[in-house]
Amino acid sequence: MITYLEAIREAQHKALADDPRVYLYGQDIGNFGGAFKATKGLAKDFPGRVLDAPLSEDAIIGSAIGAAIDGMRPIVEMQFADFSTCGLNQIINHAATLYWRTNIPCPIVVRLPSGGTAGAGPFHSQSMEALYAHYPGLIVMTPATVEDAYSMLLEAVAIDDPVIFCEHKYLYYHLKAPALPTEALPTGKARVARQGRDMTIVAYSAMVHEALACADELASEGWQIEVIDLRSVKPLDTDTVLASVARTGRLLVVGEAFPWGGVTAEVIARVAQEGFSLLDAPPVRINAKDTPVPYHPNLWGTHRPTARTIAAEARKLLHL
Repeated sequence: MITYLEAIREAQHKALADDPRVYLYGQDIGNFGGAFKATKGLAKDFPGRVLDAPLSEDAIIGSAIGAAIDGMRPIVEMQFADFSTCGLNQIINHAATLYWRTNIPCPIVVRLPSGGTAGAGPFHSQSMEALYAHYPGLIVMTPATVEDAYSMLLEAVAIDDPVIFCEHKYLYYHLKAPALPTEALPTGKARVARQGRDMTIVAYSAMVHEALACADELASEGWQIEVIDLRSVKPLDTDTVLASVARTGRLLVVGEAFPWGGVTAEVIARVAQEGFSLLDAPPVRINAKDTPVPYHPNLWGTHRPTARTIAAEARKLLHL
């Protein structure tokens, strides 16, 4: 069995082996192997290409942009997604706009260990995907499976645009698969993770697994719930979502991020605009609470959506 974290490590190993232009850059990612050991052993296998960075996200991103301009394909690791805001100017004002300003591509990948874990607290638990998806020029990937963690990271390296790769920390060790994939859907194409007829639940990243657990619970009550894994939030596969809503007539969208201006709101806005006649009931969204992420595991467990809280909202929607 291979874990989600090992898939990320293996994708980086393959990218380094296949393309001499690829290098890794981040804080303590060399001999130490990174905060989560996503680069463990890679410095030994690829000497001089797995580089420890200073404690400056602004400098890390800035240097990666410069290297990309000069023909390299850097993979940058932020220790936590939250810290990437220290390099926000470089990402949104320089990397995202570079091609549009200069006709020079900016093939960098910024890996963001995203989302919450018990006890991580407000500075190490945020989900930043909606922030980066707001800006043109950036691709935002949110893999929910071991297979996508591997294949989408390799695709990210090959893309000539800057990619924000939101890998979920909770999935690092909790998610396993029997083998690495040999083929995959392209970024921008959502996956029907479970077929159903009574309601559509759209989710991404770790919330896909909460949605699937919710669907299992509701199946015992006779409901058939369809679950859509977005896989990426920029681009967003509206067509697959609309096709699912056309089958079910009901829509519930789940995200771990804060509710205001998030991916869940964008999905509902698109369905309301492009598929209003498909809906048999008002669409519903579920997000984390609109507060900083709490430290205490019990509080964290009630702050984020879970299969139980999703199922409670789903039952209400099913009876409308």
